[in-house]
Amino acid sequence: MSSKILSAAVVGLEAEIVEVEADTSSGPLGTFTIVGLPDIAVQESKERVRSAIKNSGFNFPKLKTTINLAPADLKKQGPSYDLPIAVSILATTYKINIITSTENMLFVGELALNGRLRSVNGILSIALAAKNKGIKTLFVPAVNAKEAKLVENLEVIGVNNLVELTEHLTGRKLIEPAKANKFNFSNKKILLDMAHIKGQEHVKRALEITAAGSHNILMSGPPGSGKTLLARTIPSILPDLTLEEALELTKIYSVANELPADEALMTSRPFRSPHHTASGVSLVGGGTWPKPGEISLAHRGILFLDEFAEFPRQVLENLRQPMEDGLINISRAAGSLCFPAKFVLAASMNPCPCGFNSDKEKNCLCSPSQLINYNKKISGPIIDRIDLFVEVPRINFDKLISNLPSEPSKAVKARVEKARAIQKERFKDTAFITNSEMTSEAVKQFCELNNESKNILRQAVTQMHLSARGYFRIIKVARTIADLMNEKIILPVHLAEALQYRHKEN
Repeated sequence: MSSKILSAAVVGLEAEIVEVEADTSSGPLGTFTIVGLPDIAVQESKERVRSAIKNSGFNFPKLKTTINLAPADLKKQGPSYDLPIAVSILATTYKINIITSTENMLFVGELALNGRLRSVNGILSIALAAKNKGIKTLFVPAVNAKEAKLVENLEVIGVNNLVELTEHLTGRKLIEPAKANKFNFSNKKILLDMAHIKGQEHVKRALEITAAGSHNILMSGPPGSGKTLLARTIPSILPDLTLEEALELTKIYSVANELPADEALMTSRPFRSPHHTASGVSLVGGGTWPKPGEISLAHRGILFLDEFAEFPRQVLENLRQPMEDGLINISRAAGSLCFPAKFVLAASMNPCPCGFNSDKEKNCLCSPSQLINYNKKISGPIIDRIDLFVEVPRINFDKLISNLPSEPSKAVKARVEKARAIQKERFKDTAFITNSEMTSEAVKQFCELNNESKNILRQAVTQMHLSARGYFRIIKVARTIADLMNEKIILPVHLAEALQYRHKEN
């Protein structure tokens, strides 16, 4: 006797359909075997499934039971196969009489020993794969139902326990399908407003440009000057997520098991701030079973690296490819995976080990060799990929106690959204979203310069020893400044501002 139930395996951010075949035959009594390249968690499901079936009021078959997970060359990991294995065993041994065909049904879920269903990761990826394969009904743990229902035209059944599922499949007591969700993409979690920060207007301007064009920024200044506080205001001026971006983010967070509790969809842009002791794997992703790292969790949001120069150099070097391409490739012996990583890098650092090299009130205590070694921690290629460099000086006492109002984030965000709308119209026939994503060919197509602007750029390339990458990044920043000022062509004033943010060799 045999039966076949459909399930799914999550590979990277995508899911592949898996057939769960059960067969009972004569042999050593009570033998329970799982084949098909299962990992330890799948092998351990034998005891969970056995106990869940018994504690749900069914007798576990005394015959030899074999479970095959196909295709056999696809590595199976995690506990999400518990539910389809249990259903296939019950169907094979006629413990339940399923009233409809299961060929258009897909089952995922972890079983507790008492038969209750626990949540699993990667549900959105599984739901999308199910829809693409023409599957009509998806059975998931009840806590995952809202996430699965993000996929339209797919019936989602949220199940609390094995008994409830068997009653539904046999027609004794049907479970009501999950209903479509409504979401609000306005970021209500943001508490830190630019109006709360005194002074530093030139830094706020640079952050506005960063938000408008998704440009990378590095802030340098003495301790206590407000670098970290300023960086934490960036989410308050970023545009709200679109539904497409939200779904893309949710897939990443679901696979990484980072989706906030009781939330089916990421509704606000991420702000990730890993500590400077973070490893390369935690930053870019990886592991035995590769999962997204901090750079992918910051996708379409902000990756804030505080104490930038304190990160190990080899860890920062891992940022080269994602900063340029917006994705990260992770290779393993079994194959390679690609995770999206279109983040905005916001970094902050002290100008030297003691922190007071550029301070007007305190003397620097560092030796020349210490300064040289400190600056060597960040390589030239990483520096070349940063668009805006801003010094954050100490706030003087008069500004600190001033009651003059500062511009609120709401006003800055309005300008950023207008600039983004201009970019959306500009790139409507391309794959680009913001100015920072333009290739060199796209820069030539979309960034019009007059003769005076070209002369300014020619001088800058010579005097500032700009690389080709630096040249194009300056034009992209100037294009964003022009968008903020609602100008169709890049004027000398826009280039002049963009050039003042460029890194200058000592």
